[in-house]
Amino acid sequence: MRQLMWFRTDLRVQDNSALAAAMQAGPTIAVFLLSPGQWQRHDDAPSKVDFWLRNLQHLSEALAQLNVPLLIRSADTWEQAPQVIAELCNEHEIACVQVNEEYGLNESRRDHAVADRLGEQGISWRSHLDQLLFQPGSVLTKAGNYFQVFSQFRKVCYSRLHTALPPLVALAKKQQPLGISGDTVPTAVAGFPTPDESLRHLWPAGEAEAHERLETFADEQIGYYHEQRDLPAKPGTSQLSTYLAAGVISPRQCLHRALMSNQGEFESGNTGVITWISELLWREFYKHILAGYPRVSRHRAFRQETEALPWRNAPKELAAWQQGRTGIPLIDAAILQLLATGWMHNRLRMVVAMFLTKNLLIDWREGERFFMRHLIDGDLAANNGGWQWSASTGTDSVPYFRIFNPVSQSQRFDPQGRFIRHWLPQLSGLSDKDVHQPAASKDLFNRVDYPAPIVDLSSSRARALAAFKNLGETQHPPLFPDDGVAPWRD
Repeated sequence: MRQLMWFRTDLRVQDNSALAAAMQAGPTIAVFLLSPGQWQRHDDAPSKVDFWLRNLQHLSEALAQLNVPLLIRSADTWEQAPQVIAELCNEHEIACVQVNEEYGLNESRRDHAVADRLGEQGISWRSHLDQLLFQPGSVLTKAGNYFQVFSQFRKVCYSRLHTALPPLVALAKKQQPLGISGDTVPTAVAGFPTPDESLRHLWPAGEAEAHERLETFADEQIGYYHEQRDLPAKPGTSQLSTYLAAGVISPRQCLHRALMSNQGEFESGNTGVITWISELLWREFYKHILAGYPRVSRHRAFRQETEALPWRNAPKELAAWQQGRTGIPLIDAAILQLLATGWMHNRLRMVVAMFLTKNLLIDWREGERFFMRHLIDGDLAANNGGWQWSASTGTDSVPYFRIFNPVSQSQRFDPQGRFIRHWLPQLSGLSDKDVHQPAASKDLFNRVDYPAPIVDLSSSRARALAAFKNLGETQHPPLFPDDGVAPWRD
């Protein structure tokens, strides 16, 4: 019986649960839906859509080696998906549609609608766990609820992994030719301009590139990950988040390769490996939150009482933040990195988010939207989780009174100002001390082409503390040490 493999954010042939199941069940055809209207609703970045298209070309070629034709169909919004998939099934006499699970609210509604439509026509629907290590709903508290604290979630995950490590999925053998030609993969989609070639060059497409990055990281850098991951001037992170978000590589593949570097250990051995595995589980945690608490897919705060925060309507300050002209060098350099590369260093995502939500007291949803519109690795669960963590509105979020000072963060994690000088060359002639805070010296500041700070860090911190205290927080706990918790890690 013919199978239809519907690719979404799982653009690979290796370790692909649904593709393997489809090819084992019968002759398989593959499809990808172009949905520019839906992608615009989701604020997907042009660089992200371009990355999908470039990976689709590699995927088409890999599938062709298996004699699986990749068809391209259009469903501008997901309301059209049931009709488009049903018509394709009728055209090619499909008996079963195979997919890998996705967890956003819109994704779940889309899949239910498609499955219902296919059921009316007697066509089977099979969904598979693929982009996670554990099925949402299988890692729960003793009371049967989804975990809201990461450390508790991680502890249960470790116990499960020690008992049964999720195996890699073997690729099925090449099938007999079906006499169906694959479609040409478009190089662009209306509404999503092609990014600069310099940005595309930073993120080559294809499974081979993803695995090369994983191997290089595991061989050369993972052992120092815990020491260098917070230093934006150094290549201390894996640079795999873009490939994980598009499903060009799987978390299972990442976990297995990390364990190879640490004699199979999760919680002992090399600290860098242990730290990186923990960050893979942060990614897992936020996907489970997405499934267990659908309100976070609807632009709602996880901590519902924080919906009453008096966010400021400050369009000029928001624009300055979005354009990298806040007058705070680390903030501006980080934003310019995002605009130029489609990516922002993980430590800086937290610092930039906290500056917007605490020092400017601007709604975290403004930042969440802006990031999604520019991130090539934009992922609803990770992006929402990270923003709500920084804004102190989310699950297991940073305490509201713990507000990163961007100047102190700059001095600590970019002490020579290398990152700042790269993205703000007008400050390159300043000393290692002055580059973090040029406005501190009036005579010096008048000689550089750089704006004055748009906000006073001390008074704006006090304003944020007052806003949160007015929600009912009466105690003022002691400041916590900066323990490097990092919800955006890759």
